[in-house]
Amino acid sequence: MSLEFHRAVEDMEIWSATGDGFSFVITYESPVGAGFHGRAGYVASWRPLYGGNGAIKIGGSAFLTLAEAENACNTMLGHLTGCR
Repeated sequence: MSLEFHRAVEDMEIWSATGDGFSFVITYESPVGAGFHGRAGYVASWRPLYGGNGAIKIGGSAFLTLAEAENACNTMLGHLTGCR
């Protein structure tokens, strides 16, 4: 199953998707300006939908493009669901 990301907040670069009991979020970070601060690029994270656990950053973040971050999330979902 491929995750379908949607813009979670209208005025900010935040995308989210859920699948197979997991939540994925992609944000755009920049060292300066408004929004999330960090290394420039798209940062992806995941967490189980239930249980109140904190998010886990996906290795390789920050990605240069949104498409790369989405691909990393789909790869992580495949890994997580393959472990069941």
